[in-house]
Amino acid sequence: MRLSTVAFLLAIAPTTSAFVVVSKTSSGSRLFALKKVFIDGEAGTTGLQVRDRLANRDDIEIMQIPDDLRKDDATRKKFINEADAVILCLPDEASIEATSWVEVDNDRTVLIDASTAYRVDDTWDYGFPELSNEQRDAIKKSKRISNPGCYPTGFIGLTKPLVDAGIIPVDTPVTVNAISGYSGGGKQLMAIHEAGEAEPWGAYAFDLNHKHLPEMGKYSGIGKSPIFQPQVGSFAQGMVVSVPLHYAWLAAGTTGEKMHSVLSKHYENSSFVEVMPLGADGCKNADLLERGAFLRPDTLADTNKLQLFVFADDEEGKVLLCARLDNLGKGASGAAVQNMNIALGFEETTGL
Repeated sequence: MRLSTVAFLLAIAPTTSAFVVVSKTSSGSRLFALKKVFIDGEAGTTGLQVRDRLANRDDIEIMQIPDDLRKDDATRKKFINEADAVILCLPDEASIEATSWVEVDNDRTVLIDASTAYRVDDTWDYGFPELSNEQRDAIKKSKRISNPGCYPTGFIGLTKPLVDAGIIPVDTPVTVNAISGYSGGGKQLMAIHEAGEAEPWGAYAFDLNHKHLPEMGKYSGIGKSPIFQPQVGSFAQGMVVSVPLHYAWLAAGTTGEKMHSVLSKHYENSSFVEVMPLGADGCKNADLLERGAFLRPDTLADTNKLQLFVFADDEEGKVLLCARLDNLGKGASGAAVQNMNIALGFEETTGL
């Protein structure tokens, strides 16, 4: 680049809304504008974790509204339309309202919504890149990305490859048992637990309904909502999602090794999803378990990792599929940053 061009760009930089950075390359210096990212709902549990994951990035500019204007709609609308990417960490209705503020001629801003508002909306791309190469390519091109829920991430991550392989038939009546850290309930539930006023263990959704059920049925490929029993434990972050299956429900000739092989093949090139060694024959590989008996739910706290387990008993014809993740990581803020990286053209693992 000629010196006159460099001088010109540096001269206009203060008048632009994004920083201009000089980057050293083998052929000299080059200038580029930082991508601007706005976290709408930054003060919430997911928003704070997104902010933490972006705080040390030198390839983006975080747009931050002054505290006294955080709830000012005109300011939020302005920031949304100036940003290259907006991560919506808001309740459903607020996310829908914020989405409506994108100007008609704005075909540049990428919205990543962490609520449930758009997860089964076909005009949005589901933000689970590990589902398939086609899913990752769709996210790369997308301007509207719905971030998966935490429980569905574990359930879909376990079942989708097995449905695609014909091992789990469509419409199989599946049960899901899951436990999450109390941070999944937001600030109100966190305050109850941290004040010592919560139950040591709490199951819920006894009406057999839950906001995650539609995406579980849709993106697993099973097409049928499972019976879902979520629970909250007395720990802050982490979760285990468990899917018990009888071989009688599955394709003929199914074994634990076959299921493990399908999952391993599907995720073999993944940066964040790890298929753990097969747990079979009475789970002799006890190093998978805490003290040889327990699957800790908080092992992956503060990471964007997802671990998948197959505990099989071929003789009895039954299997327990388990997923372990951080409900605020791969189950929320980590996934949002991963999707942002893909959509803005960054290396997928940056900051994660």
